[in-house]
Amino acid sequence: MTIPCCGPKCSGFCAFISVWGIIMLAVLGAFFYVHAPSLAEDLPINMPLWRKQDYNYNYVKDLYRKAAVNCWIAAGIYVATFILSCIMLKINLRQSNSS
Repeated sequence: MTIPCCGPKCSGFCAFISVWGIIMLAVLGAFFYVHAPSLAEDLPINMPLWRKQDYNYNYVKDLYRKAAVNCWIAAGIYVATFILSCIMLKINLRQSNSS
């Protein structure tokens, strides 16, 4: 018999929040990937380095790409959290049905 690490309400809540995180971060990553101008303020632009590169747009494009990849990695972590939460929810439901 497997012992759950969290209860049914906590695992259900974590699964719900994980779905929200997956959707939000996947969409945010897509917007970074297509270089949405409204997200330019969220890029970690190093002004002295960019000035040395004569304000080359490739520097900004690389920052957009890195931000998109970071969002997709975080979405992947939320997928793992969702799977773990669903497993815990199933274990909790199985224990409540057997008792």
